[in-house]
Amino acid sequence: MTQPMKTSWSPAELYRQLDQGSRFGILDVRNKEEFAAWKIEGKTPIQTVNLPYFDLLDLEGDDEDLGAAFARALPKRLQGRLPRDAPILAVCAKGDTSPHVADGLRRIGYQAYDLAGGMAAWGNHYETHVVEDTGRLTLLQISRPARGCLSYLLASGGEALVVDPSRHIEVYGRIAAERRWRITRVLDSHLQADHLSGGVALARELGATYWLHPYDSIYPDEQLPATFAFHYLEDDTTFTLGEVAVRILHQPGHTLGMVNLLLDGRFLLTGDTLFINSIGRPDLGGRAEAWAGLLYRSLQRLLALPDDTVVLPAHFSHMLEANEQGCYRARLGDLRSHNEGLRMLAEGPAAFDAYILGSLPAHPPSYDEIRRVNTGLLQVDEAKASELELGRNLCALSHGGNGQRLAA
Repeated sequence: MTQPMKTSWSPAELYRQLDQGSRFGILDVRNKEEFAAWKIEGKTPIQTVNLPYFDLLDLEGDDEDLGAAFARALPKRLQGRLPRDAPILAVCAKGDTSPHVADGLRRIGYQAYDLAGGMAAWGNHYETHVVEDTGRLTLLQISRPARGCLSYLLASGGEALVVDPSRHIEVYGRIAAERRWRITRVLDSHLQADHLSGGVALARELGATYWLHPYDSIYPDEQLPATFAFHYLEDDTTFTLGEVAVRILHQPGHTLGMVNLLLDGRFLLTGDTLFINSIGRPDLGGRAEAWAGLLYRSLQRLLALPDDTVVLPAHFSHMLEANEQGCYRARLGDLRSHNEGLRMLAEGPAAFDAYILGSLPAHPPSYDEIRRVNTGLLQVDEAKASELELGRNLCALSHGGNGQRLAA
């Protein structure tokens, strides 16, 4: 029996192509504002053309086939800007239009596919990579590649802890069920500003305890308290997860209540304090000058840890930051010389403050609403949640590099 021709890439297939550095082109038919805010990026440059589909759709009659209409308009509009010798991926917002665009491309000789579910599905796609897997400890890094968000699922002795969960809480419940783990604790390293936290909802669904530093239970702009109950995290709080010790380090700077987790004395979950190529921005609470000094002291504290400590951040900026196994991790000793923000510590507090204030990206307006949602002060539906999370995270300082792979 003849198999039907494959005409779509799933988000998982797109991730595989990006991870392998495959050569392909993209025709993105979203409007120019959406495209400017968020586009598909990989380890290598992708030849991408943005042509809003309304500009391509010139029907000769109400009953004309959409693929035929796109095929008629595309040659003039494309003008050879997409490769003929590589696959072309048609991309739209929700996957409704791109199948017709891909059909039009195939009619004029391109090897074309559409992205199933569009950018909405790509934004909600998750990948899981193993950091450590022994009889004593399993540590999984769960990435949301379109947004650069990283969360963690740790387990020992059948007991599990989730750190910085995204709003799609079924991801964590499914993994735990497959491995027969019982999630007993859920923890947010800080008050998230770039994405909606699933921490409170996940803890409630599973009957687990939810943990947060009290300083980050307050909406900073209006000093309003969170509307949910939580367990307090404090500096040097320690607890055991099965056979493994977890130590909490209060590391203010990105937020006042930022905490890092030192796991088994070897793995450091740095939240948004320290990334592979940059450091956290201290301005999202509107206190950049005051909080830059806090960040300086927090980073100094991290540098007192052993060089072999494995840094595991809450975000990444570029896929090249991952190692060969797709995991975003690096030895602290390597980051001392590689990470621009850590190098600036040696210049002293005044130079560090000047560097911070001169490297701040624009403040996304949606971040204020996201923090309001994450303190329980605002309820949103799925459509609004997707709108708020549009685009990649901007939690790091701006830096000049495009990503660099480090082994750890």
